[in-house]
Order: sequence, then structure tokens, then C-alpha cells
Amino acid sequence: MRITALRLQAAFVIMLGATLSTMTGAFAQADARYPARPIRLIVAFPPGGAADLTARVLSQSMSESLKQPVLVENKPGANGVLGADTVAKSAPDGYTLLLTDRGALAINPSLYAKLPYDPRKDFEYVGIATEAPYVLVAHPSLGATNVRELIALAKAKPGAIAYGSYGIGSMPQFNLEAFSRANGIELRHIPYKGAAGAVQAVVAGEIGITITSAPAALGFLRDGRLRALAVGSSTRLALLPDIPTLSEAGVQGDLLLPTYFAVAAPAGTPAPIVARLHDEMQKALAAPESVQKLTASGLVPAKGSSREASTQVAKDIDYFAAQTKALGIKAE
Repeated sequence: MRITALRLQAAFVIMLGATLSTMTGAFAQADARYPARPIRLIVAFPPGGAADLTARVLSQSMSESLKQPVLVENKPGANGVLGADTVAKSAPDGYTLLLTDRGALAINPSLYAKLPYDPRKDFEYVGIATEAPYVLVAHPSLGATNVRELIALAKAKPGAIAYGSYGIGSMPQFNLEAFSRANGIELRHIPYKGAAGAVQAVVAGEIGITITSAPAALGFLRDGRLRALAVGSSTRLALLPDIPTLSEAGVQGDLLLPTYFAVAAPAGTPAPIVARLHDEMQKALAAPESVQKLTASGLVPAKGSSREASTQVAKDIDYFAAQTKALGIKAE
């Protein structure tokens, strides 16, 4: 009986090995054929902003190189939660991807007690696609032509100047609350459904200021419907060479942290597929036409591995957890 049991165990091991070998071969063949159908790139924000522009630049170039359409689908809502949740719950096969920003990945975990996705566990990060320094813009009627004048106005009338963001806990809210605290002023926050909505509100004179990426404001800056007060970068932007940095404007500290736009797949997506997507994304970002479109809109093509993107998100989650608590930012 002892011999029979050993024979049964041996047979089981052989069968299990054969099954695993067959499954491995099937996965390898599937990876080799990838992509065999169109890919959905879900953008967690509305059309018209830097996230959407980044997605469409990637879509055009990657569709050509992958020989399959990369279809951009805007799914805004709840500060990026809806889009991220959709992708987190999608099949981990490389055919549904997410493009979202720093705030939705790093600030949302501190805002929502029941966030339906975990940025650390629910995604395989393809990489960071672009970075976007912010521009502080104001309606011309506000009466501030530079940052110092804005601060003086805000101190004279606490709470009278309203600023717009694209949601509670968004990067614009975080940055302008940090800016307010550092300069001893009080600004009134009004959230909108997207970056474009906040910019349009300033253009219409509904609110006084906002911060946004250059793509969302550029046309209005050129025709005079918006006034740029400063850029939130260490050096001036080539796109806006006449606009000073905060430091040049006499405001110290890293008070307008840039955002970035990352691409992610659902957790469990096979590593060869993630690696393929990373390589194709890097090729797309390096293409001269892509570089021209992105830099002309104030976006910076990013470089780095999938692992570096995952590490950056994890570090940001810890950083913003502390800062969000210090600033008293809470979801309503």
C-alpha cells in the first residue's frame, strides 16, 4: 500500500507539472499575440485638459506601433475615482488601461475611507507618461498682476478671492491650500468637474484664480482673457518664458508641486504585457511629433521604468497623507 501511495503521489506531481507547463505555454502564446484586439485607455478626467492631451498623443503613436487601435475613453468623476475603479476591476489582460494623475493616485487614499481601489495593490504601473508644471492664472479684473499683489489683495479681504479646482483633494486644491497657509492668507475653494471647468470659471469671472497646466490655459493667456502670475517650476517654462517662477516672484518654498500622468493596468496583468506597453509608451513619448505636441503645450515627456513609477506612487501616498492631514483637507 505504501508503494501504491507513492505511485499515486508521483503520478499527481507529473500531471500537475504537465498542467502548469500547458498553462505557461498558453500564457506565453497569449503574450506573444498581444495585442490581438483594440485597447481601451480610460482617462479619469474630462476632455480638454493635460490628461486628455497626454492620452491622445499616446493613442495616436501607440496605435500605429501596436497595429491595433488604442481607444481613448474619458471617464471623469469623483476626483478620478470612477476611472480608476473601472480599470482596477477590469480583466488583467492588457486591454483596459488607466491614465490618471498624481492626485487621484496619491491623495485620494487619504480622503476617502472607503476608496474602491488601492493604488498600491490594484495596479501594475506601466510608467509615468508626462509631467505638468502648474501655472497660477487670474482673471484680469482681479487687479493682481503678480503673486505679491495677489497675496496683498487676499490679506486685505480674507476669503473674498475664490479659487477653482477639479475636486476636493485634487492637486490644485492641495497646492493652493499649501500656498495660502505658507503666505498667511485665506482663499475660498470652489470645486469643478474638471480642469477645463475651473479654467472656464476664471475666464468667465466667476472666480478669481486657479492653477492649471499650460495646455488648459494657453489659448486664454494668448488672447488676454487670463493673466499668468507665476509658474510652479524651478525654472521658467519655454512655453511661457516671460512668466516668473514663484521663487523669482519672491515666494519661497515648493508650493505648487507639479502633477504627473501615469499609465497603469489592472493588478495581475502579465509582466511581459506590462513590459511591452512600457516600451511602446516610451517610444511614443520619444517620437519627434509627440515631443513637439507635448512640449508645445507645456508638458514634459517623462522617462523611467515601471518599477520607478510604482515606487513614486508609494512615496507620494505617504507624503500626501501627512500633508493632507496638516492642511485639513477632507472629502465632503
